[in-house]
Amino acid sequence: MKIGIIIHGPNMIDSGHALKIIGILKDFGSVYCRLGGTMGRTAVIDASLENLIDISAKRLPSESVKLFLDEGMDVIFLLNYGKSSVTGHTFGYKVFNRSFFNHGSLNENRVSNIPFIQIERPGESDGSIISWNSSDGSLSSDSDGSLSSDSNKSLYSNSNENLSLDLNESLSSDLCLKLSKLLNLNVLNPKLIIDNYFKRELVKKELENDLGASNLGEKVRYIHGVSPNENIFVNGIVVGKSNSENLSLISKDGQIVDIIGGEIKEHGIEKLGAVDINKAVVKTGLLRKTNPNPRILKDFKDFSSNEVENNHVKVAFLDHAAEDIYKLKNIDLVVTIGDDTTLVASDILYRFNVPVIGITDGDIDKVVENGYITKGSSIIELEPGLDDIVGKSIFKEVFNSKNYINLNIGSVENLDNVSINRLKTDKIKEFKKELIKIVNNITSEYIIKE
Repeated sequence: MKIGIIIHGPNMIDSGHALKIIGILKDFGSVYCRLGGTMGRTAVIDASLENLIDISAKRLPSESVKLFLDEGMDVIFLLNYGKSSVTGHTFGYKVFNRSFFNHGSLNENRVSNIPFIQIERPGESDGSIISWNSSDGSLSSDSDGSLSSDSNKSLYSNSNENLSLDLNESLSSDLCLKLSKLLNLNVLNPKLIIDNYFKRELVKKELENDLGASNLGEKVRYIHGVSPNENIFVNGIVVGKSNSENLSLISKDGQIVDIIGGEIKEHGIEKLGAVDINKAVVKTGLLRKTNPNPRILKDFKDFSSNEVENNHVKVAFLDHAAEDIYKLKNIDLVVTIGDDTTLVASDILYRFNVPVIGITDGDIDKVVENGYITKGSSIIELEPGLDDIVGKSIFKEVFNSKNYINLNIGSVENLDNVSINRLKTDKIKEFKKELIKIVNNITSEYIIKE
């Protein structure tokens, strides 16, 4: 049996439950593991699990599910450790909806009955197992593409597939019961979860109707499982802070215009730009709650035998924490713009021994429990509101409006790695001076932290 496993987020890794569950599932067949989420990839590295869990590409969980379906998995598991059972179940529902349904109908029949099982919050009193496409749930998709529950509807309507359905139902039930005993988790009926979800959605609809009376064209997204005083992330950017357990994002013409139950961070809204809040990735709280022991991949970067590849310093420009920072693991230096971007990027790149030059203004939000930064990095802290202004000047004047540049260090023929590193270090020092000149042209009020 081929078993596809998607691990979402760092908590499943940090808690040790992901490795435990993978070990259990190995007894049932061949396992294939992929990870979803940026900080989760960092957790995999810290736990030395990159040879077991594929972190080679940045994918949404639903994209990983679709890939497993294309690869002919017999069963697919989603391992998640949400902040609460409500957030975890809502997340699982959305992943299933986006993976198995397309424009109001199930995707190709050949994959529609592949069991999709979520293991949520293992080790917690409210931990659970949900077989999302179990026929007991009697799920169907409405015309808008969202799932609904109806005891008179069947997920599978083709009678010719009854035999296949029965076999997969038996497989799903057998796995759920065995895992329930091994993990001490309750098996939940997805129909009940969907019913509760749509009850919460009614609150959103009522709010949309109230807004619609006076503000035509506004959209509302209700955020589940929020606690007061948490950062609100939209596509990786902090756009505000919650002050209530009831949180809703309001957008108009693609721009977030209000946060009900929270305070807007205008700088974050500007950086985010246009967004469809119903499709955006929204998170609250810390990106990674634990205080890990970071693992540095000392031998990760290796020098090429090709002189052309070694005779320059590769520098990248990054002004958006939602970008795939792992693409920069082979870069020699990264210039980061903004406090949150600098914190997240430096923490990730620390694992690959990549230094950063961060342009910040002290408006930092706590997005991880503790951040790490590579030796040789520098932080240039400006007056509030100036980081983006300086960043735009650096991007235009130094990077020529490109995301990558190469700084030539001359011929490296017959030089060993130590000598090449020394030349690169000297070139980086020169580059820092060039950046500071640009800063001085804009302001004399700044602090450099080495």
